This record gives sequence, C-alpha cells and structure tokens, in this order.
Amino acid sequence: MSTEHYIPLNQLCTHYEVEMSFFTQLNEFGLIEITTVSETHSIHEDCITEVEKMIRLHRELDLNMEGIDTVFNLLDRIKELQKELNVTKNRLRLYEE
Repeated sequence: MSTEHYIPLNQLCTHYEVEMSFFTQLNEFGLIEITTVSETHSIHEDCITEVEKMIRLHRELDLNMEGIDTVFNLLDRIKELQKELNVTKNRLRLYEE
C-alpha cells in the first residue's frame, strides 16, 4: 500500500487543533475511514475536504456527531436528487425537440 496519499491523524489533530477522539468518533459513525499505515492511524488525502467541512460544522454550528452525520446524509440525498433531476430534464428535452 502506498503511504504517500495518506495523512497521519496526529498531524491533522495538530493542524486543525482537534482531539484524536473527534476523528475516532467520525470513524465510528462511518463518516471517515481510518487506515493504519506504518503503525500510524491515517486517512486518505481525498477525505480532507469533507473532514474540513465536518470540523467547521462541529465548531461553527456546534453540531455533535449525530448532527454531522445527518447533514452529510442530507447532502448525499440532495446530490442524488440533483442527478435524477438532470436525467429527467435531459429526457424531457428529447421529447420537446
């Protein structure tokens, strides 16, 4: 497994000034996937954008893990509905032309 695309959690804790338990709870709720790389708990760099959103939701809106989970589930549902709407619009265009 390539380690170059993984960021150690201790670096993230220092950078974002959050406790390790925050990441542990995110992992328990299935919001992130913690991977052990070279005996260090890490997350993939592709998850950083979402982790930053989760940290902001926690800090700025004072949301707990359940709230963060709910927000991300709703955002996923919105994305699905937008895709479905685009497919429907494209089909409708075929009939209008």
